[in-house]
Amino acid sequence: MREKAIIYQLLPRLFTNYNSRCVPWGSIEQNGSGKMNDITPRVLEGIKELGVTHVWYTGVIEHAHDTDYTAYGIERDNPHVVKGRAGSPYAISDYYDIDPDIATDVPRRMEEFEALVDRTHAAGLKVIMDFVPNHVARRYHSDVKPAGIVDFGASDYQGMFFSPANDFYYLPRQQFAPLIPLGEGSDAYVEFPAKASGNDCFTAFPSVNDWYETVKLNYGVDYGDGSRHFSPIPQVWLKMLHILRYWASKGVDGFRCDMAFMVPVEFWEWAIPAVKDTYPDVIFIAEIYDVNLYREFIGRAGFDYLYDKVNLYDTLRAIECSNVSAAQLTSCWQRVDGLGPHLLNFLENHDEQRFASEQYAGDAMKVTPSLVVSAMLGTGPMMIYAGQELGEKGADAEGFSGRDGRTTIFDFWSIPTLRRWLDEGRCSTEKLEPWERELRGIYQRVLTLCNTEKAIREGGFFDLMYVNYNNQMLDPHRQFAFMRGADGEGLLIVANFADYDREVAVNLPRHAFEVLGLREGVMDARELLAGSATETRTVDAETPFATRVPAHGAVVWKLTAHKDEKKECKTSRKSKKQQIKTN
Repeated sequence: MREKAIIYQLLPRLFTNYNSRCVPWGSIEQNGSGKMNDITPRVLEGIKELGVTHVWYTGVIEHAHDTDYTAYGIERDNPHVVKGRAGSPYAISDYYDIDPDIATDVPRRMEEFEALVDRTHAAGLKVIMDFVPNHVARRYHSDVKPAGIVDFGASDYQGMFFSPANDFYYLPRQQFAPLIPLGEGSDAYVEFPAKASGNDCFTAFPSVNDWYETVKLNYGVDYGDGSRHFSPIPQVWLKMLHILRYWASKGVDGFRCDMAFMVPVEFWEWAIPAVKDTYPDVIFIAEIYDVNLYREFIGRAGFDYLYDKVNLYDTLRAIECSNVSAAQLTSCWQRVDGLGPHLLNFLENHDEQRFASEQYAGDAMKVTPSLVVSAMLGTGPMMIYAGQELGEKGADAEGFSGRDGRTTIFDFWSIPTLRRWLDEGRCSTEKLEPWERELRGIYQRVLTLCNTEKAIREGGFFDLMYVNYNNQMLDPHRQFAFMRGADGEGLLIVANFADYDREVAVNLPRHAFEVLGLREGVMDARELLAGSATETRTVDAETPFATRVPAHGAVVWKLTAHKDEKKECKTSRKSKKQQIKTN
C-alpha cells in the first residue's frame, strides 16, 4: 500500500525541555535543554496518534554552541560567532557527531541517538534528519571523524578567492569583520583571510541579517566568473557523499536537505543515486524556494519530495492574512501540474511564523480550511511542526530570536503548550485547555484521513472551481471546492475561509465523475470531519451537492455507491459477461 508521508518536525532541544521558568538569553544551566532520552516510547506513541508516519529530528548533528564541552574533548566555539546561546542547528561544526546539548550522558551521545532511532522504528515511525550541504560553522572541526576523513578546509590554499581544490571561498588580504561585535583581546574571534558566508555573501562584512555564523562550501562553482569545475570530482562532493552514507548506515530513513538549491544540481544528480544504490529506501527532501526549479530538482536531481513553500504555502497565507481570493488555489496546482506526488506541504516549520501567532492568523482555531487544503490537495507529504497541533503562538522573546511569531532555533527555551501535553512524559490532554484538546482532535482527524482514505493517499484530483464561479451558492473568493477519487469512492471537499457559516450547493460536472471513475446516482454520503451519520443522497451532474460549511471550517463528504446501486452495477457487469460469452 502506498503511504502518504505525514511528517512531524521537532527540535529535541526544545521539545522535551520541561523548564517553565526560562529567561531570555539564558544559558543551558539556567534554561535547560530537552534530551533525546526523554523522547520515550510513550511520547512517540502520542506523536503517532496524530496520524504521523515520520519524525524529523531537527538539530541533532553537532553545531556551533556557546556551552563549554572541552572537558569531553569537544573543541569550543567562539561565542561571538554563535547565534544565541544555543546556536543555529544549521551551523554544523562536526558532521559526524551528535550535538552534546541534547545528550543525557555526553560521552555516550551517539549511542543515545542510535537508541532514539531504534525507539522511533519500534513505534512504527520513520526517521528524518537534516543534511546541511551548503555551509558549515565558522569553526569546523570533527572530533570523531572516521579514519581517513579530512576536515573541511584543512588542506585549502587560502591565498585566492576560488580554487577547484579548496573547500571554502576566501577573501584574500581581508579580515573577517561582520557588523557585529567580535570581542576583544584573547576572547576576540579573528579570521584572516575572511571566508565567504553561507548565504552567498562574498564579502568580509556580513550584517547581522546575513548568515555570518556560517561559511559557504565550494562545490566547484567559481562565483567570480560563473565557471563550473566538476571534473575531477570536487573533494566537497566526496566528503558529503561519505556523510550521507554514514548517517544512512545508522538507520536514518530520509534527509531533509537544507537550502538544496544553493548547491549545484549536478551534485545531487551524482550523490542521490549513489546513496540509493546502497540504501534504496532512503528519501531525499529538498528545501527549495523557486517554482521554476521544481521540475529540475525532481526530474534531474532525483529528489523524492520538495517544499512547496512559494506556491501553496504563500497562497494559503495570503488568503488568510491579505484577503486574497481562495480561487487563487486553482493556479497553485496548475502551476505544478504533474508534480503533486512530489510536493511537501506545510503551514508551519522552524523558519515560518506560527499559524496562531499575531503575525499570521492570530487564532489557531482558524486553521481547518488551510490544513485540509494543504493535507488533501495532493498525494505528496504533509508536515506539521511540534506544538502546531496545540495552537502554539510563538509569542515569547527568547533571546537572539525576538518576539517574532516564531519558535526560536537559536536559544535554550521551552514550549508552553508542549510542556502541558507532554506532562513530564505522560502525554496527556488533561492539562490542555478545552480548545487545545479540540484543536488536537482536528489535526488528528485530518492527518489520519490522509492515509485511511485511499482517495487522498493515492487517488485522483479534480478542481471544481471552474464550474462554480457563477454559482450564487458558493463564493469562490472564500470557498474552495475539489474532489478526490479512487476505486469507485469519491470525496467532495469544501474549505471555507470566511468568518461565517456558509450553506453551499456545489456543481459537480460529468467530467469529474469520468476522470475519477465515479458513477452518478444514489450514493451513501457521510461527512468525515464531523463524523456524521451516513445518509442517502442523489449525486450527479444535474444535482448541486448541498452542504453547510462552518466558519473557518471544511467538510469532507465520502461518497460511495448505495447498496441498491452496487447490486445494479454488479448485475450489469454479469449481464455484459454473459453477452460476451454468447457472442
